[in-house]
Amino acid sequence: MINGVTMRINTDEYILNALREDITSEDVSTNAVMPENRQGKAELICKQSGIICGLGVFERTFTLLDSKAHFETAVNDGDFVQKGQIIGIIYGSISAILSGERTGLNYLQRMSGIATMTREYADVLKEYKTILLDTRKTTPNMRPFEKYAVKMGGGTNHRYNLSDGVLLKDNHIGAAGSVTKAIEMAKKYAPFVRKIEIETETLEQVEEAITAGADIIMLDNMDNDTMKKAVKMIGGKAQTECSGNVTKERLREIAEIGVDFVSCGALTHSAPVMDISLKNLKVLD
Repeated sequence: MINGVTMRINTDEYILNALREDITSEDVSTNAVMPENRQGKAELICKQSGIICGLGVFERTFTLLDSKAHFETAVNDGDFVQKGQIIGIIYGSISAILSGERTGLNYLQRMSGIATMTREYADVLKEYKTILLDTRKTTPNMRPFEKYAVKMGGGTNHRYNLSDGVLLKDNHIGAAGSVTKAIEMAKKYAPFVRKIEIETETLEQVEEAITAGADIIMLDNMDNDTMKKAVKMIGGKAQTECSGNVTKERLREIAEIGVDFVSCGALTHSAPVMDISLKNLKVLD
């Protein structure tokens, strides 16, 4: 859970750095109109329909500024929300609400946009065995939030980072000298519990990867006819992943080829943000 203890330990520093980026010394505008500590509330309102995601991060942004701040909502991450819907109410010091507004919304809008786009893609694959994956094409310092948003949208996370799994890409193959050599070296170096995935661009490389004993063979930027031939060649000897030039419009035809996974960088690098606003701030004391 994004608001669980483990996630909080791992993400608080990210949120604090975002707040520090926005408040280098003081919030001049807020301090000008709110010289005293006053309590207040503000409504979080959807301005477009979609999948909400990042509610715990939104609340945490304010509690890092005001430990007594709290957010009341009847929806959960992964829920569909309607345009015009009041998602919840943030309570706390007015200074914290004003100073944390933009940072909290930045997280919530970005994460909800990713979750919404992921849900649209995942829905296309519902009737197929093919699993939708994200990639490492994430915004710097936003990876834990963006990967979580993909899961809330119905997608599945590929490896989290370079320490998380073996994926031999074209430049790794170039460094090793060949597909076979790269796989052999990875098997010797990596723990036996690690699966070895390798990127292939041609049928010749696919055949080499099969012979060398790759666990997962990525079919990178292949046209549909070549991919069909590759899947037939592999014949269940390894799992298959389609990657490169994956669009929503192509998903169905890719799934019909029979690949096990399809990875899509657009889920995190090209998802539009969801329009959400913090409105109707009121003083409570």
